[in-house]
Amino acid sequence: MNETVANGALLLAVPVALIGGLVSFFSPCVLPLVPGYLSYVTGTSGSDLAQARRGRVALGAALFVAGFSAVFVSGGLLFGGFGSRLQEHQDVITRVLGALTIVLGLSFMGSLRILDRVLQREVRWHWKPAMGLAGAPMLGVLFGIGWVPCTGPTLAAVNTLAYTEASAGRGALLTAVYCLGLGVPFIVTAVAFRRALGMFAFIKKHYVWVMRIGGGMLVTVGVLLVTGAWDGIVNDLQVWSADFTVGI
Repeated sequence: MNETVANGALLLAVPVALIGGLVSFFSPCVLPLVPGYLSYVTGTSGSDLAQARRGRVALGAALFVAGFSAVFVSGGLLFGGFGSRLQEHQDVITRVLGALTIVLGLSFMGSLRILDRVLQREVRWHWKPAMGLAGAPMLGVLFGIGWVPCTGPTLAAVNTLAYTEASAGRGALLTAVYCLGLGVPFIVTAVAFRRALGMFAFIKKHYVWVMRIGGGMLVTVGVLLVTGAWDGIVNDLQVWSADFTVGI
């Protein structure tokens, strides 16, 4: 029974985590910097990036993604573990975290200017890892730790869902899915750099919709958590998943 409940919750939370990662990638403070990151992790100048070997660029991007994934998944483990230890207070804490998610979603949409100023203060590091493949994982770690203005709102929502799962393993799974949404576009861009630049130009023209859709998603998740509707949807998915059978 508990496993079915977990499956129902994950059926709802996994797509949210994946979309959260994609929204983070296409946000105005990540997307414009992607060519610079790829140039740094491959040791290739920006002008030569399109002519660089695809294998090297893809490997550098993958190592970079592995670096920030280690940071984010560790956070998912932590939040999921907290959820399992604080189950008797989980309802109240979930509602508080849901309210915070609403605030972060409004900020992501640009509706809370005061909070925007706070979130836009990134952590600055005086030490930089070496350029090239050897430094790529560490650059990913620094990205995961210091680039809060871009990943903070969406990642906070995913960590809230990780907490509600009340399991370190499921919390890690959700943040891993978030990293998939954030990291796969990095690798795809590395492999198809020229074509990706054309898509970037289109996204930049529609940044306002990226922020509105992403912020709206966060607000919706926050409202569902605050009102308790999240649990109702999870229970419906529990019943559906319990009755669902695959015909052979």
